[in-house]
Amino acid sequence: MASTATLQAPLFSWLQQRSSGVLLHPTCLPNDQGIGVLDGSVDQLLEFLKDSGVSQWQLCPLGPTGYGDSPYQCFSSFAGNPYLIDLYPLVHCGLLTHGDLDSVRQLPRDRVDYGWLYSTKFPLLFKAFELYAGQRDSVKLPYGDFESFKSTHASWLAPYSLFLAIKDYYHGAAWWDWPEDVRFFAKAQKSQLAKTVAARAEAHAFFQYLFFGQWARVRTKATSLGIEIIGDAPIFVARDSADVWAAPRLFQINQKTGVPLAVAGVPPDYFSADGQLWGNPLYAWDEHAADGYSWWLARLKANFALCDIVRIDHFRAFDTYWSIPASATTAKNGEWKKGPGLAFFKAVHDALPTARLIAEDLGELFQSVRDLRDATGLPGMTILQFAFGGEADNLYLPHNLQANSVVYPGTHDNNTTIGWYRSASEKERDYVRRYFRIGGEEIGWDFIRVAYASVSNLAVIPMQDFFSLGAEARFNTPGEAAGNWQWRYSEQQLRQLHHEGGAAYLRDLATLYGRL
Repeated sequence: MASTATLQAPLFSWLQQRSSGVLLHPTCLPNDQGIGVLDGSVDQLLEFLKDSGVSQWQLCPLGPTGYGDSPYQCFSSFAGNPYLIDLYPLVHCGLLTHGDLDSVRQLPRDRVDYGWLYSTKFPLLFKAFELYAGQRDSVKLPYGDFESFKSTHASWLAPYSLFLAIKDYYHGAAWWDWPEDVRFFAKAQKSQLAKTVAARAEAHAFFQYLFFGQWARVRTKATSLGIEIIGDAPIFVARDSADVWAAPRLFQINQKTGVPLAVAGVPPDYFSADGQLWGNPLYAWDEHAADGYSWWLARLKANFALCDIVRIDHFRAFDTYWSIPASATTAKNGEWKKGPGLAFFKAVHDALPTARLIAEDLGELFQSVRDLRDATGLPGMTILQFAFGGEADNLYLPHNLQANSVVYPGTHDNNTTIGWYRSASEKERDYVRRYFRIGGEEIGWDFIRVAYASVSNLAVIPMQDFFSLGAEARFNTPGEAAGNWQWRYSEQQLRQLHHEGGAAYLRDLATLYGRL
């Protein structure tokens, strides 16, 4: 029998039109600065999408990354990643010279070397700020007034910039290892150290000003070409983040020491006998509910200021989340706890009635999770690479999909389609060939065509599949600590795809399957 929630009209019902998108994080863009930045390469990508009939660009989270370089473990849920700042406008404004950029020009162009990038880019950003601080009245930046920016974003920018300044002062140490008088923002902002590091904090605020200014240009360009941007919001925040440091009452941690009471992860399953121990602090949902989920609403509003649509990672935790003792060394001994459920999404709907959210609902789900997704009306996700390991009732097979969903050949956590096919069992490969009625010689484009043809209203294709790349172009391998988030493409790869038939073929697919 259906639950009461599923008998009511869904809160949201936005995915009504068919369209297609690309999955590509900006760090993958080509240039001579060691990492993708918000420069002309964005324009080239957007022009390719327009000509291809692709109307959505999906990103990984845009936040400032820390140890491990994962965009899913950021220092803030509100801030932007300074790595994405294009340095050339700072040259044009006189804050840097062309010679200053020689160090970043020596960085690899085919991948991101984060260690090398960190040691070269941040010194340049701090140098630019020092020059700006010394001559503010004469420097004309194209991003509006810095003081107005700080005022507009003060609620998160003040704790974030002080957090990073203190972290720099303590040589990168995690906030729970700081002295008691600066262990949390409430005390730290009144401390002597806050005065000592004030200039450093101002610099970090300046980097956010640059990021937001450059991102505004990206949004304007995308909008002018009819392309929407899909952002990504991890449900959990990093433990070593300004989010936890500034608002400890909202998390399941000791309010004096900062030690977690329990941490996030997922239980043992087919893929891992020990489960996955993520280590993120869990939310104190009662505290969030008591003030109407104001922190979450502010977070979502910040996301929608940057993007048109937002994917919420690990949606199931709003229904039930796996709570693991903080002292545990594996995820085996956790227990399921109830999340905020539909009440949370009602608060979101009241505050943001036109919000367009995507629910990442992958993995083994309780019926209650499916009921919550249906009650919210949010489109879920389906992965074609997961479709061929069972029988005809596999929910990811195209004939079992539903219109209110987003279909992917694979996501940032999966191998490329060609890489997956080459490593799949012969049974799976045979299933794919018989199901698609193909020989398998062009498997990447076969998956693209099937995604376009599927009933799912939104089809999103990883850029690596457009380029027909193998496992060497995989972006992330969950559970592996090194070698992730490094892949980049070249200008030539995009130029060939754009002008040698790829864009025309994609537009034809979009026309054929009603995705224009």
